[in-house]
Amino acid sequence: MPLSAYAAVFPGFIQTLKALDAILDKAGSEASERKIQPEVLLSSRLAPDMLSFTRQIQLMSDFAKNAAARVSGAENPRFPDEEKSFEELKARIAKTLDFIASVDKAALDAGLDKDVTFPRGPSATVTMKGVDYLTRFAVPNFYFHATTAYDILRENGFQVGKQDFLKGVFDA
Repeated sequence: MPLSAYAAVFPGFIQTLKALDAILDKAGSEASERKIQPEVLLSSRLAPDMLSFTRQIQLMSDFAKNAAARVSGAENPRFPDEEKSFEELKARIAKTLDFIASVDKAALDAGLDKDVTFPRGPSATVTMKGVDYLTRFAVPNFYFHATTAYDILRENGFQVGKQDFLKGVFDA
């Protein structure tokens, strides 16, 4: 039996979004215990030319929802990038999970052979087949931003480990 687009990609997105949701709880508690203002952590970055922790979570959310919408042909919801707290980032993750759950799985498979056109920067677009967009653009970018968010916490001394990042992988 062939592997569906949904089965190949979205359970991993869902598991990682849920893991980052739990990591946000852990980071919020630890920030409070360590008397670190949340906005300090939310604006942290690995290097001066990299995006902040908040932006990493926003982009992770965007790559998951955009992949679901663009490949399936569903209406792509707009999530304004206005989150300023752990709670608001958690709400964004919840909206992303709700949207992914609403997408027609058969439409995802049908979209693999269709052209997907998406922005590349402020003034250009790129067109790829759905399968290439999903596997060569959306998936790598999703995991890049998820890993970078995790790494920002580690760089700031937060007690998160690989098991936090992989939370849910071994649950039945």
